[in-house]
Amino acid sequence: MTDLQRILYIEDEEDIRTIALLALEAVGGFSVKACASGQAALDEAESFAPDLILCDVMMPGMDGPATIKALQQKPALAKVPVIFMTAKVQPTEVAHFKSLGVKEVVAKPFDPMTLAEQIRAIWAR
Repeated sequence: MTDLQRILYIEDEEDIRTIALLALEAVGGFSVKACASGQAALDEAESFAPDLILCDVMMPGMDGPATIKALQQKPALAKVPVIFMTAKVQPTEVAHFKSLGVKEVVAKPFDPMTLAEQIRAIWAR
């Protein structure tokens, strides 16, 4: 497995996006492409060539599951692992997300100081 370097991050809420970007870039040292919507992610993803996709679940228009499904239709992105970030972390919800092929679910609100570490731990397993 290659090192995790490039993360495509999809989050519609600007405040959360800003905090997570700081956490992943400044604390984690990752190269991050942040998108404010599923459509923006579809437009940007292939040229960015992410190692990992980090995606919000509840977004207006195209939600997380629909965004991931659309991204995985693109051959270059079909095998890129996905982590959902959501407040929906009941066992049945997490099981549903994993049934969609999501590698893991990170609970919101998240700790900006440990987010990068958490993502690395998920990547390593």
